[in-house]
Amino acid sequence: MKSICVFCGANFNGDPALKQAVVQLARVFVSRDITLVYGGGKVGLMGLLADAVLQNGGKAVGVIPRFLMEKEVGHTGLTELHIVENMHQRKQMMSDLCDGIITLPGGLGTLEEFFEVLTWLQLGLHTHPVGLLNVNGFYDFLLKQLDVMVEQKMLKPVNRGLVITSGDPIELVSLLANFKATPDEVWFRDRNLT
Repeated sequence: MKSICVFCGANFNGDPALKQAVVQLARVFVSRDITLVYGGGKVGLMGLLADAVLQNGGKAVGVIPRFLMEKEVGHTGLTELHIVENMHQRKQMMSDLCDGIITLPGGLGTLEEFFEVLTWLQLGLHTHPVGLLNVNGFYDFLLKQLDVMVEQKMLKPVNRGLVITSGDPIELVSLLANFKATPDEVWFRDRNLT
């Protein structure tokens, strides 16, 4: 893998374990010569991750919409910074620039990004492995909800299996590097639903 896109929050809650995981992820990227592709911000987890990659001698590529750049939240010290017109172009470019995707803890925007690229994978629009860095069980309830979706026959087990999860950055990057996406059709064939 030459580049990994990371979705993460523009906020940081001060959790030392999360900060340690971010620094460790940055070191893994640099040690494996993986370029960080991310949302281009200098604030929150985004800024922490980009700074950690750069401080360790790695490459960080940001993609940020113009309206966020104008609010002065863009990171101007990156290896590359792409300014796009809107959030849709941002996600598309980030996906185009990467070989895999990791989602760190975050808020609504982070979840929206995660589910969109996961849906794209399910539909065969890309083949990038998609992972969750589940630091301190942050995503435990989300993962349980995915299991409920399988139990309720709203999500196929094979497509549930597209979500790669680990609480350890080193393990997660290795899992992504060895993952081969095999999504199934989204639709169940059972026509006897009432």
